[in-house]
Amino acid sequence: MASRATQAPAPKTQAASSSAPKAPKPADFNKKQELEAYREMLLIRRFEEKAGQLYGMGLIGGFCHLYIGQEAVVVGMQLALKPGDEVITAYRDHGHMLATGMSPRGVMAELTGRRGGLSKGKGGSMHMFSKEKHFYGGHGIVGAQVPLGTGLAFANKYRGNDNISLTYFGDGAANQGQVYESFNMAALWKLPVVYIIENNRYAMGTSVSRASAETDFSRRGLSFNIPGIQVDGMDVRAVRAAGDEAAEWARSGKGPIILEMQTYRYRGHSMSDPAKYRTKDEVQKMRSEHDPIEQVRNRLLEKGWASEDELKAIDKDIRDIVADAADFAQADPEPDASELYTDILL
Repeated sequence: MASRATQAPAPKTQAASSSAPKAPKPADFNKKQELEAYREMLLIRRFEEKAGQLYGMGLIGGFCHLYIGQEAVVVGMQLALKPGDEVITAYRDHGHMLATGMSPRGVMAELTGRRGGLSKGKGGSMHMFSKEKHFYGGHGIVGAQVPLGTGLAFANKYRGNDNISLTYFGDGAANQGQVYESFNMAALWKLPVVYIIENNRYAMGTSVSRASAETDFSRRGLSFNIPGIQVDGMDVRAVRAAGDEAAEWARSGKGPIILEMQTYRYRGHSMSDPAKYRTKDEVQKMRSEHDPIEQVRNRLLEKGWASEDELKAIDKDIRDIVADAADFAQADPEPDASELYTDILL
């Protein structure tokens, strides 16, 4: 007879059953919301295009990871936040910073390493933050932000406030061990954190199917009883609806939740990546059939909420904002050498 120690334990039911949130229908945006989403996504798109140009001119040092194609994720999620909620992400962070309301001038000046940059020119593309906007980076080490985002959620629970932590990471980082350590702690202590996996289908040059045994990333937390939802990350309305659902779940004391945003990046992993691991036809198909900005643009036109001329005027205004940011980022002086000895923690 088997001892109690060797008897197989009774199987447990996974948390993602009856009580777990389901994928909601896309949000029903009104005219104001559609225009706001269009403008915010277009700002990120035009900013990143300009950043790519400046990098090509040798004005941006180090790495530069563009967010082109993924704009709906961060814009939709930002609409679900309340004042005081916190955001932390990886190195593809320019779009997240703009979506939180950080100055295009400050972001661009940080890319070029100038005094007016949000980290005084010392952080560069991957290491910016804003205490005022509750944005905690920008992190260059793959997956390293996930324990930190979990820690932000722990701090919120300890203080007894109503805030949540949005912790972004990619499909590549989803295979890092520290991610699962964070999942375990977040589930154990029911921390108010929303884990957002931006599945853009490639971890650098490796496709999801070649790198992950489980390609449904919304299931990655099941062994910790963390529910997950798959989301069309190319549709800002779907992101907003899922964001509302997840934020309410975390804010109500039910613990962590995972959102897998199925999205796509049009550019290479970084500016130094020629992206020869995929075809131009693949990229063009995604742009022509699923582009997040074009989806909103088409709805605005179809519903008569904006004319071609009005949308062109918005684009011109955005281009002017981005051009001003680029001019500032080139004219602003570099930091003094004495800045090397400031902001040091030991």
